[in-house]
Amino acid sequence: MINGRSADVSLTYKNAGVDIDSGEEVVRRIKAKVAATHGPRVLSGIGGFGGLFDASFTEYREPVLVSSVDGVGTKLKIAAMTGKHDTVGQDLVNHCVNDILATGARPLFFLDYFATGKLDTDVAEQVITGFTVACRENGCALIGGETAEMPGMYAPTEYDIAGTIVGIVEKEKILRKENVQPGDVLIALPSSGLHTNGYSLARAALLPHFELDAHFDELGGTLGDALLAVHKSYLNAVHPLLAGKSVHGLSHITGGGIVGNTSRVIPEDCELDIQWDAWKRPRLFSMIQELGSVPEEDMRRTFNLGVGMILIVDSAAAPSILQALAPEHPFEIGVVKRKG
Repeated sequence: MINGRSADVSLTYKNAGVDIDSGEEVVRRIKAKVAATHGPRVLSGIGGFGGLFDASFTEYREPVLVSSVDGVGTKLKIAAMTGKHDTVGQDLVNHCVNDILATGARPLFFLDYFATGKLDTDVAEQVITGFTVACRENGCALIGGETAEMPGMYAPTEYDIAGTIVGIVEKEKILRKENVQPGDVLIALPSSGLHTNGYSLARAALLPHFELDAHFDELGGTLGDALLAVHKSYLNAVHPLLAGKSVHGLSHITGGGIVGNTSRVIPEDCELDIQWDAWKRPRLFSMIQELGSVPEEDMRRTFNLGVGMILIVDSAAAPSILQALAPEHPFEIGVVKRKG
């Protein structure tokens, strides 16, 4: 006996909790889907030590690479509770795409991280398939990732995901806060739901009262479906407008809310004049506030409140931009003004 263990008992990586065969099975299942996101710039396949991407950007005079990393937070708890795992991968990619879009960039490639206590090949396949769906929709190549099985770090059915995105923008087209001027108009694009922020508060407010399979006509389906609505990507609607000079800034409304995020992209001597009654909040947000008795300040700092992205535009160009964005149902919510 050595420390209570018989010396003639073999211990393998698998019975220690890590199944290499399961990891290889996941790769086999998603290999073709990942390859479908690749274009001619991708110089490597899945399974190598690193992803290769051709960086000869001859169509750019001064190309600037833009990177971002993020996760989807406790929205994963809702996915686990409903057994629906095919949308959270889309959430992650779209969130990252919107973050770099706020600088003026379009995506080039994406890398994912999937960590779990015990690898369920079906769940992993669903999540990674979500990555590939969103990558194709955003013209972004999935060129690498890591699947980590970590017993003892996570419960067997728990998992977490994170992603890194790299995009590109012409140096002179970078959206800088110095471009924003007092009098610029704030044009909002609707969100599809909570997107990927505020789920800890939403769960605390809603789940003591309702099951996730509870149906609500005003939500257009079950509570679980409303909470899992895919984080919307604004790339295809917004990026074409950046060819001109009328869009001075973009704000992706995530944790911190409308003011917290939009204040990040305006000059220090400016502030926001938000017309909070300019739009009707989607019912899901009022349910959270009512059932949780959530103070208005917390609602504004935690949730997007139905606004997924804000364009800060030259006031003279606002009517034409609203018209160009008509399929997205845009609306004005305020202006930028000088402090004091």
